[in-house]
Amino acid sequence: MSQALVEVSDAMLVARSLDQDTVAFGELVRRHSGLMRAYVIRMVGSRSEADDVVQEAFVTAWRQLPSLRDHSAVRAWLMRIASREASAYLRRRPRDADIADFDAPHSADTQPENVAMRHAQLTALSAALDTLPSDQRRCWLLREVAELSYDEIADEMEMPVSTVRGTLARARARITAQMEGWR
Repeated sequence: MSQALVEVSDAMLVARSLDQDTVAFGELVRRHSGLMRAYVIRMVGSRSEADDVVQEAFVTAWRQLPSLRDHSAVRAWLMRIASREASAYLRRRPRDADIADFDAPHSADTQPENVAMRHAQLTALSAALDTLPSDQRRCWLLREVAELSYDEIADEMEMPVSTVRGTLARARARITAQMEGWR
């Protein structure tokens, strides 16, 4: 990878990618794959499955790149594609998946007491997220993990911004109530 590409804007990388510059598209992949992967892991519950979904999302993005109107909004556009790919994957996945097939999250912190505390917090958050209705969970993940704006979430979920706000408020209230012991 060219060091010069690291300093180039997303919009410029998109423009170059539209001219079939695979190196520029590779830089977009490098920049945004971590966030996409983190979001998809929360949706599908497995690192290996998330890798497949994210890879498929980038293949879709490459094919649909000419449809991107605002080149500077590539991150939100990629997150919408990842969200759609993850949702499609979940619809195709067998319902009776064994819990042992899912990867457990890990922390980069190596202090045992911090790892244990963080793991317990993440387990509690995961359990709280699992109790949410799917629209609330998806809305919360798009906002808190994917960092999409309310307008972007409304577009992705095909609902009014006011509904997004209400859905997020209900999701946050339920999570806050369930996480009360961690305050």
